[in-house]
Amino acid sequence: MVTYKEVLKINEQYALDNDKEPSAIKILLMHFTNFSQTKLVNNLDKAMPKERYQAFLKAVDDYIINDVPVQHITKEEVFFGHTFEVGPEAMIPRCETEELVAHTLEMIDIHFPDHDALSLLDIGTGSGCLAITLSLEEKRISATATEISKTALTLAKKNNKQLKTDVHFIQGDLMEPVNGHKFDIIISNPPYIPDEEYVEPLVKDHEPHIALFGGKDGLDYYRKIIREIQPKLKDHYLIAFEHAWDKAKAIKKMVKKELKHAQIIQKKDMQGKDRMTFIMNKEQKNLKL
Repeated sequence: MVTYKEVLKINEQYALDNDKEPSAIKILLMHFTNFSQTKLVNNLDKAMPKERYQAFLKAVDDYIINDVPVQHITKEEVFFGHTFEVGPEAMIPRCETEELVAHTLEMIDIHFPDHDALSLLDIGTGSGCLAITLSLEEKRISATATEISKTALTLAKKNNKQLKTDVHFIQGDLMEPVNGHKFDIIISNPPYIPDEEYVEPLVKDHEPHIALFGGKDGLDYYRKIIREIQPKLKDHYLIAFEHAWDKAKAIKKMVKKELKHAQIIQKKDMQGKDRMTFIMNKEQKNLKL
């Protein structure tokens, strides 16, 4: 029988030899042993039971040879400290989107200090990570989320129940399901990959294309949302977008055309790339964030 240390070393090298992340091997090993990181360290010199070893090896091959995302094998992803169920029904939550949540929470504190209740709309919710996380982190929020995919919506509702939040989920295209309603906060991370752009098989072959591709230049959903957003906004509002790093200028131009009296703040992610745009009514001026 091989030890956990040997299993880890051999399969981390296997990952490296195939241009895959060695950190994924540790995640899979912890998943199939039900070990925490501390428990794994404390058991490195012990033998791994044969049955668990075989299940683990199959999962490693799925990840390395078949390009199955680790999160689809473990069926979960931690997002902003909360564990979400994930699967091929919706995009796997990314760390860049955690930055969107963090900046949005910061802006909510600044822009709505005296509001006892805040209405939020999450457009194209996918797994529900944005609406659910913001509801968990900011208790004043009453969240509504839209999603065109029935299967993604089922997943989001499951996460809503498991994380004990009360997000109102509605099936439909972008903002169409909430016609006639206004919101304090609107947030969206819509599909933004250009249709012809190369996408690695790990993503393209296992995540829903409806959540990936955003038209010829990747901006189709932003055009539609920005063009139609005004009637959905209360007088005192905040809009938050995540987008591709090279689309910040184009999105700013769209906003200036459709929301002439808005203030626009664009933020870089931890990699120094322009990934987030925040829009608010003009009275919230001279912001230094």
